Amino acid sequence: MSETLLLTGHDLTLEDFFDVVLRKRPVGLQADALSAMNRSRKVVESIIQERRVVYGVTTGVGSLSTEHIEPDKARELQINVVRSHACGVGEPLTDAETRGLLLLRANGLARGLSGVRPSIAQLLCDFLNHGIRPTIPARGSVGASGDLAPLAHMALAMVGEGEVVYRGRRMRGERAILDAGLEPITLEAKEGLSLLNGTQAMLAVGLLALRHAEILVDTADIAGSLSLDSLRGSPVAFDERLQQARPHPGQLITARNLSRLNQGSRIRESHLNCPRVQDAYSLRCMPQVHGAVRDSLAHARHVLEIEMNSVTDNPLVFADESEVLSGGNFHGQPLATALDLMAMALAQLGGISERRIDRMVNPLTSDLPPFLATEPGVESGFMLAQVTAAALASENKIYAHPASIDSIPTSGNKEDFVSMGMTAALKLRPLLTNLGRILSIELLAACRALDLLAPLRSGDLAEKARALVRSVSNSIERDRPLAPDIRRVAELIEDGEFARIIRQ
Repeated sequence: MSETLLLTGHDLTLEDFFDVVLRKRPVGLQADALSAMNRSRKVVESIIQERRVVYGVTTGVGSLSTEHIEPDKARELQINVVRSHACGVGEPLTDAETRGLLLLRANGLARGLSGVRPSIAQLLCDFLNHGIRPTIPARGSVGASGDLAPLAHMALAMVGEGEVVYRGRRMRGERAILDAGLEPITLEAKEGLSLLNGTQAMLAVGLLALRHAEILVDTADIAGSLSLDSLRGSPVAFDERLQQARPHPGQLITARNLSRLNQGSRIRESHLNCPRVQDAYSLRCMPQVHGAVRDSLAHARHVLEIEMNSVTDNPLVFADESEVLSGGNFHGQPLATALDLMAMALAQLGGISERRIDRMVNPLTSDLPPFLATEPGVESGFMLAQVTAAALASENKIYAHPASIDSIPTSGNKEDFVSMGMTAALKLRPLLTNLGRILSIELLAACRALDLLAPLRSGDLAEKARALVRSVSNSIERDRPLAPDIRRVAELIEDGEFARIIRQ
């Protein structure tokens, strides 16, 4: 972890991203990246000398692009772009989200297509290495010319005017930069615009959400395997021959996980000859439903990985041809659509989990005591735990409503179709939290149900998951407040403890 990650703009991986963002791996710029940035910078400088008309270099920005800017106003234009665009509101991005934004922006600039000096990308690396975290409000981006407002707050900190958190204290950017032995930047032509145009805010939030989502879908397989055994369900539906008849990749993974988790189950052996032919869909169709979630996440991962090494500002500078091309790589639609797909899929995962919870507590659908209570009537057992899961699953349907189908024209109708990609990313946060809590309730309910089937035991791997639940939640034999248990199990889920059981 002490080895410095050298950015090129071409080959940043998810593993690299999480090493830097979560484990504080140091970063720097690769020699070829420095050379590429210097070459593109020379093109920008020649444009100014030749007084060529280039968007954002010798013109205003947005709907003011028709206004010509004299060379002696280039610096003023860039700092004014940063100041005027710093209009973000609301809670700031988290530490991890902010570090992700800084890393992704540095990597995009390292590609050498933005026309900025290497010192711009280097200061972003310095912020990461010294632990300087700009205060970046999460709200205010429509994902059109990228995440303009969030990135403006980042750039404002770089010039020393914005607010940062450094060594646990909030302070003006200039003070933190100087205390760290660095210097604020003075923006030259195009550099302010290059820092502001980009999808790095929605991408950073999305990448962290993807990591969380992949943990949750693995956890859902574990919770489902415990619920299956607690309801004396059949693993026949997970037979490899059935899955190969419809070989969606995610479906195959979940079916194999469920078969492995319940392998060796004494509960299954106890009812091999029972008259039940088929289980309810929430049990029998776990490979198809969980698998569809997996495939949706795989698509999102593919889109986000491409974006990690993409250049998303405008215009772009192609030094070999000495050309500057204005386009729309900043538009967040590819990300917005993928992030919305994630939300819809994850809401479904919470929905099927809640149905399994209901089957365990409902005396009409299980052979277990009503609501898993020791003394039903005197005790309510898991009655309200299922109600909580239902509330969370219903709330997630709201978060699953796609943001990417909306558009409000901005910037004097120059930006007449926008992506709302940042909105798509931000609504994943509460959705993932809710899903983790639903799965926590399912794990607790399934473990309580399995207690009632003792001395029969589930499969070897499933029992490892059950022991993990019991490490933070004692057997629920009498009514007690379940909120602390739900919280503690949800924390284990978020930390990836359950996912590790099947990933190993």
